[in-house]
Amino acid sequence: MLDEIADMLDLEGVERRFEVLAYRKAAQTISALQEDIGELYKKRGLEGLMELPGVGKSIAGSIEEYINTGHMGKYDDFKKRYPVDFKELTKIQGMGARKAYKLYKALKIRNMSDLRKALEKHKISKLEGFGEQSEEQIRKGIDFLERSGGRMLLGNALPEAEAIRDKLVASGLADKVLICGSTRRMRETVGDLDILIISGKGVKVMDFITKMPEVSSTIARGPTKTSVVLKIGLNCDFRLVERKSFGAAVQYFTGNKDHNVKVREIAIKKKYKLNEYGLFDRKGKNVASGEDEEDIYKKLGMQWMEPPMRENRGEVELSLQHKIPKLVQLEDILGDMHVHSRHSGDSTNSFEEIVSEAKKLGRRYAGITDHSKSEYMNRGLDEKQYMKVFAEIDKANKKLSDFTLLKSGEVDILKDGSLDINRKTLDEMDYVLAAVHSGLKDPKEKMTKRIVDALNSGQIDILGHPTGRLINEREPLLADMDMVFEAAKDNRVAMEINAQPSRLDLNDENVIKAKKYGLKFAIDTDSHRIGHMQFMRYGVGVAKRAWLKKEDIVNATDVGSFLKFFKK
Repeated sequence: MLDEIADMLDLEGVERRFEVLAYRKAAQTISALQEDIGELYKKRGLEGLMELPGVGKSIAGSIEEYINTGHMGKYDDFKKRYPVDFKELTKIQGMGARKAYKLYKALKIRNMSDLRKALEKHKISKLEGFGEQSEEQIRKGIDFLERSGGRMLLGNALPEAEAIRDKLVASGLADKVLICGSTRRMRETVGDLDILIISGKGVKVMDFITKMPEVSSTIARGPTKTSVVLKIGLNCDFRLVERKSFGAAVQYFTGNKDHNVKVREIAIKKKYKLNEYGLFDRKGKNVASGEDEEDIYKKLGMQWMEPPMRENRGEVELSLQHKIPKLVQLEDILGDMHVHSRHSGDSTNSFEEIVSEAKKLGRRYAGITDHSKSEYMNRGLDEKQYMKVFAEIDKANKKLSDFTLLKSGEVDILKDGSLDINRKTLDEMDYVLAAVHSGLKDPKEKMTKRIVDALNSGQIDILGHPTGRLINEREPLLADMDMVFEAAKDNRVAMEINAQPSRLDLNDENVIKAKKYGLKFAIDTDSHRIGHMQFMRYGVGVAKRAWLKKEDIVNATDVGSFLKFFKK
């Protein structure tokens, strides 16, 4: 709602740009919270809301109004002036609020349904400022949204599942609760949730579930399975499992279909029958211990593997050989190499706040990567401004005894493959993180040359969010990733695994491909709020799905080894 208010304020002209920024910042802060805003308000009231970064008295009052009444007066007033579903329409790649409002003024298009009808009659191509090419891009954008299948970002689904799990455990009605399915495998998007429960109070547990505030409606309720629709828009299946079958059920409801088929085939070869109730011999006796899924694999002569690996990519064969690698763990990550500070316009956090949060999360160093000057909308820094920030970092480091701030920047790769910051300033950086932010629709050959030329310049250490995608919103840029990885290998450039839930870029498939070129990776949060620094686990999830080990990650070392890798 705050984002939509920002969109509508933006339509009213440049004189309201500071209000636009205020609402954007407040929306970003709330989206990064690890706690429900309603729960926070119950505990700390209006003052607690106003303590959130970017939330002033006026916005806090609107949030309070919404929590207490289900309505936000300012939002309702704006919607009367601008009766457009900006949230729905701006999901289309290239469709901003201004373009959506132009369509409304010209054709009374309010929502996706209206837009589809206009496309069918080719009305958009006839509008001034649009044309046939723009109409086709809108059509492709809608097709891309449909292909996403309505799946939810892992970063939205997992915290909700964990909150439900924690409430079930705290209720005292459940002895054990485990989130399974694609969520446990850390897939980038989730179609639904699967939660398994051990409880001796089945009726009370199911009753508790249907009355949880997270539940919108109940689809079906039975003694061992209850299916609900959650308020966030996902279906969730709760299964009551006997203790003696829990390990088998966890195994069954975790792996993808192909992984499970292969495991069952191994069971058959060994004269067993494997299903969600247990591992049975020919006499029907369950031969695996009840609660432990590891025992299922052990009885089949297999080595247990972490859930993100269970995608039938060769892990079953490796398991039979007992050669499953030790994957990188969240606690292995000692540095966060992509963190924005208050010095560029899309962040509010000071160095002190960044250091404090990073230390809480077990980090020992962090790189400050404020945007460079081409990102003028985000108040990107020029050379002189970078040098001032570097001086502040040096000053801050003198006061730090157990943490190191590193000097860097998220430097733009321009259309000709050059960087938008001069070499002298780049040389002052401890490492250079560079990324493409503009011209994302350039043809494949042009985009490939642009990135490869930048890598061959010898000025880049980490390539940030290499494919530029936004999950369910924007397709990856067109580039020959084999050529990109080859150039990165030649120039000792690490690939970023951007842990922002909407990016997760590189994705697991590209990480697997990049690993074949011998590349190293930096798992970064791309934090614009300190709350974003907790996103690291999603990047580690991608790394696990690609079977990366600690030694594959440049920031899973101490700061000295990190800098040595780039010879800085």
